[in-house]
Amino acid sequence: MSSFGFLSPPLSSASCCNTRQLGAATPAVAPVVTPDVDAARLEPRVEERDGYWVLKEKFREGINVQERSLTKLRTPRTDIDVRLKWLGLFHRRKHQYGRFMMRLKLPNGVTTSAQTRYLASVIRKYGKDGCADVTTRQNWQIRGVVLPDVPEILKGLAEVGLTSLQSGMDNVRNPVGNPLAGIDPLEIVDTRPYTNLLSQFITANALGNPTVTNLPRKWNVCVIGSHDLYEHPHINDLAYMPATKNGRFGFNLLVGGFFSPKRCAEAVPLDAWVSTDDVIPVCKAILEAYRDLGFRGNRQKTRMMWLIDELGIEGFRSEVVKRMPFKELERASSEDLVQKQWERRDYIGVHPQKQEGLSFVGLHIPVGRLQADDMDELARIADEYGTGELRLTVEQNIIIPNVENSRLEALLQEPLLKDIFSPEPSILMKGLVACTGNQFCGQAIIETKQRALKVTEEVERHVAVTRPVRMHWTGCPNTCGQVQVADIGFMGCMARDENGKPCEGADVFLGGRIGSDSHLGDLYKKSVPCKDLVPLVVDILVNHFGAVPREREEGEE
Repeated sequence: MSSFGFLSPPLSSASCCNTRQLGAATPAVAPVVTPDVDAARLEPRVEERDGYWVLKEKFREGINVQERSLTKLRTPRTDIDVRLKWLGLFHRRKHQYGRFMMRLKLPNGVTTSAQTRYLASVIRKYGKDGCADVTTRQNWQIRGVVLPDVPEILKGLAEVGLTSLQSGMDNVRNPVGNPLAGIDPLEIVDTRPYTNLLSQFITANALGNPTVTNLPRKWNVCVIGSHDLYEHPHINDLAYMPATKNGRFGFNLLVGGFFSPKRCAEAVPLDAWVSTDDVIPVCKAILEAYRDLGFRGNRQKTRMMWLIDELGIEGFRSEVVKRMPFKELERASSEDLVQKQWERRDYIGVHPQKQEGLSFVGLHIPVGRLQADDMDELARIADEYGTGELRLTVEQNIIIPNVENSRLEALLQEPLLKDIFSPEPSILMKGLVACTGNQFCGQAIIETKQRALKVTEEVERHVAVTRPVRMHWTGCPNTCGQVQVADIGFMGCMARDENGKPCEGADVFLGGRIGSDSHLGDLYKKSVPCKDLVPLVVDILVNHFGAVPREREEGEE
């Protein structure tokens, strides 16, 4: 795979990101006292060997299966099912034997028409097995890939400025930022320079960064750019929250947010503030602390929050400080720039940009699924009406920025927007998110994408809703569909029908929130057969979200 130089950060009057060497100075802070933690526990569990970080022999007892597969001799199966994930290739042994999903790196969800066309050309050759998804981390995933094609695909990705490196397994996932970065009249800061730098650091500019590849588990990062918190900071392992301190712009840090089958936790304050110069050094220090000390036993207890719980937030902070340049890290600032009481804005539809005479158009992509022809049409539209740029969002939608106002009416008449990717979807469709489901994913218990659409369509025949309701579907407890942040969430499970026979079902969650008052939802009802979901959702919408039964609505008219 060919290399390419560090990309220059996009210019913006709101941006104040300056690169520097990792050893640059940070202002002095008061000494940090380490809590009462056994000194032996603070010994790093990994060591560098030939440029790679590997588990020390004495810490290999009791490690989980995934860790063991990397310490033993290589086998074709571990290479295909485990090791290739470091390259972003996920083998679908259960449902698509011999075919792979490929996940890319797409910092801030910014992509180009050329990249979109290239991805369309890849999936087109795989027929019904080939498709693309917009993910809940502002990213592209393409499906149907076969191994003999991979070298040529990787070469093509590099030629259009993309990479799939370090996008899977125990690596840092796609850095999320404000989908309206640089074009939002009300943004706090343009997040693109920071997410670009984070991605370049994480992958060593698409060459591979061994220092942060062998983590105990996957790790998520986001940079907040607006009051709307489109990036969902509370569910990331590291979230950069804009804040000033003594006249300097920078970020307060949240750490530890995650989902897993056994536990979900919201991110907590690290009591730390960094200037823009230390965005990368602090990310590096946190990742190294997690890499060195994180638990590698029970796979359900290997996310970073478990380490934070074990050491205490001050103990974890002190380990981060040890790994910072000059062993210094400022305490959090009280000058948070995110307004606490802020009504989250809708980006679907037509909205004016900060640039005079330009607008962005948010398109609804039903459950994030696209075919090759759809992608080609989106690329054409982005070129013809905008500047060839597309923005992906964590709700699996796409934004076309930089549309001249004089061209808006023509854009809105495009058949793609009329028939498939509407800028004016129904309220319930607008908030619909769904993971891959068992069509492709071997871990999913139920089919999600088509079922989510079908259930929503049926519910809309029964009730009218007057305010946004976000419904998320996930096929299994790994919760890639993030049901815990939804107003109503559906987690796939096996249930029993009225005759006691096993059937596909869902655990239903209620009350998740995003934005300034974010919190995770609670389990509302377990093991509901999928065929019984429509009346249950209708009841929930009427009793909890003010929906009106359509019979009553029609009668009143």
